[in-house]
Amino acid sequence: MNCPSCGAPMHLKADAESYTCDYCRGVYFPDKDDDGVRVLDEASGEICPICSLALVHAALGGVRIRYCTHCHGMLIPMPVFETLIDELRSVGSGTVEQPHAEQGDLSRKIQCPQCRARMDAHYYAGPGNVIIDSCEACSLDWLDRGVLSHIVRAPDGRAPEPVFETAFGDDDTTGTAR
Repeated sequence: MNCPSCGAPMHLKADAESYTCDYCRGVYFPDKDDDGVRVLDEASGEICPICSLALVHAALGGVRIRYCTHCHGMLIPMPVFETLIDELRSVGSGTVEQPHAEQGDLSRKIQCPQCRARMDAHYYAGPGNVIIDSCEACSLDWLDRGVLSHIVRAPDGRAPEPVFETAFGDDDTTGTAR
């Protein structure tokens, strides 16, 4: 990629969601696509387990992922998965009713894009009623298009914060529970 300002080559920094110009030090952030993903257009060297096309580096919620520009699947490192969900929830747009997961997805057999071993298809342990594929050896999760959105927009099942009341009946977070 070349710098839109000076035309010099730009390089993608590790774990960044932007390119930096080698000459003028300009920074370029690619636009987000319809899924909110910032596609960085650099091949990751891995193949999509669904459509067998090359995965590219991308960023979502400030987290680097690998992404398929054809089927819009996402390969997300397990150590940052929960952080990504929390980040997306903090800027999210409320909850939606969740559809039932497709039971047939539990029996599909896809290969890990990194080690090529069979990924484990299972229900995601958090909210969202979705099925994801995981490779424990590589510490990676594969999510089909829309699955992350279902997780982020699902009711989280946490108990609501207690409401405290004063003697006057007003809400008071410093009072004691009644």
